[in-house]
Amino acid sequence: MARGSSAGYDRHITIFSPEGRLYQVEYAFKAIKTSGLTSVGVRGADSCVVLTQCKIPDKLHDPESVTNMYHITDKIGLVMTGIVPDARASVSRLRAEAAQFKFDYGYDIPVGYLAKRAADLAQVYTQHANMRPLGIAMIIAGIDVEGDKMIPQLFRCDPAGYFVGYKATSAGQKEQEANNFLEKRFKADASPSLSYDDTVQLALACLQTVLGSDLKASDIEACVVRNDNLKFTRLTADEVEAQLTALAERDDDIVARE
Repeated sequence: MARGSSAGYDRHITIFSPEGRLYQVEYAFKAIKTSGLTSVGVRGADSCVVLTQCKIPDKLHDPESVTNMYHITDKIGLVMTGIVPDARASVSRLRAEAAQFKFDYGYDIPVGYLAKRAADLAQVYTQHANMRPLGIAMIIAGIDVEGDKMIPQLFRCDPAGYFVGYKATSAGQKEQEANNFLEKRFKADASPSLSYDDTVQLALACLQTVLGSDLKASDIEACVVRNDNLKFTRLTADEVEAQLTALAERDDDIVARE
């Protein structure tokens, strides 16, 4: 790929270009968008929701077997956006990490620590010649229980091994548009106390806006964790439809709402 200043520097993962860039890692970020999907995660006062588009690539596929939502433990789950085989390999490793943590320490792995392990593993893939970065972005959701306190947590981890906690985030093809939408909402109120319904409807409104069309329940996969039900739970088509109807009937503007 001889393209001016990048000529030759994208042939090897461990070589920096003169501008200080690692082209193979940048290409991994582009690979996330090749799935054609957009995913959104929103953290509320007592819940977290992650949702993504549900596209069945072939009419002969069993729709029940096509998913981008994965359990890591009963109470922590994530949505993967990008190359599916990479996602499955990564999920398998994270499940082993979570199980080992529980075995070693006797309690469930905290969401932040799991995100850190995911990021550490992703970073290792950027510094060895015999590996390539994983072409996936993961949005991890769960609730940390500390005594009587229950704290919803939302993290995003990328192919470079960077992770950080979010109030709301997105990944995939329309990531920039989705982030712009979410930033507008949080600009009006930097720390909104979103109820469960508001949290789900904000995520749905975000996806609906960036895709530019009305969504149907069959177009979406949505999973939630709530303070009153800590399990990572998939919303049924009826539950998603009810939230979409409630969103359409809202009198207020969910983006600019005080």
